[in-house]
Amino acid sequence: MAETLTSRYGPWGIVAGGSDGVGAAFAHGMASRGMNVVLVARRPPVLEASAEDIRARHGVEVRTVALDLSAPAALAELTWATADLEVGLFVYNAGGDDRSTAFLDKDLDTHLELVRRNCVGPLEAAYRFGAPMVARGRGAVVLVTSGAAWAGGATLAAYGATKAFDLILAESLWAEWRAGGVDVLGLVLGRTDTPSLRRAFVAEGGPHGDLADPGDLADPGEVAEEALDHLGDGPTWIHGSDTPTGGSPFGALPRRDAVLAMSRGASAHSRRTVN
Repeated sequence: MAETLTSRYGPWGIVAGGSDGVGAAFAHGMASRGMNVVLVARRPPVLEASAEDIRARHGVEVRTVALDLSAPAALAELTWATADLEVGLFVYNAGGDDRSTAFLDKDLDTHLELVRRNCVGPLEAAYRFGAPMVARGRGAVVLVTSGAAWAGGATLAAYGATKAFDLILAESLWAEWRAGGVDVLGLVLGRTDTPSLRRAFVAEGGPHGDLADPGDLADPGEVAEEALDHLGDGPTWIHGSDTPTGGSPFGALPRRDAVLAMSRGASAHSRRTVN
């Protein structure tokens, strides 16, 4: 009999940032494979609607935990709320940025909130939920990161830095935990067709259709299914790449040239999101 998601990792999964977009796609993918899910996000109405949809379509148990993952006590609260569950898969998908902006054009509190959500959050989640996985000898952690992690770039200072943190954290944990039965995957995404991307574009005065050719945007369902199929193929999976387990697309470029190339890309595509 083929190994299932639950037999390999455990009966429950958590999706941080699970109300819509890539996070919701992960939750549906996990549920379709028989895993019960905990959805974590800030907006209770959207969270509950997503949970009801998953229950109706897949017949699994679903819990919701309404949290702002940038709040200092968020991961402690999530740990308490799920203390009775054996969590075998944790997907940290929160942490998109609604638009690329010059560093000094965002206030300091906005930058610090991003760092708490994108760096402190995944580190604490990995520590709190990874420890029981390591003790049991099975489990998986997915940290969703971005192509902005490959190099610095104008208008991407804080966002790119936090996503580089996530990428290195995932790769390092993979190296530490791989021999003990715990898979870790740093999932690198480009621009993805999500509600947050659409909202960001409309807020700046343009219809979604003008954003890009639909073929330029990744489909959240395909992103999630591909990642779930390759949880054991870490440390890094680059969605949409011809060599998804390969290295930076900048290859052997000098760092200065990579930064200039990233800056040109940020200027051409000024609105970015990963979830």
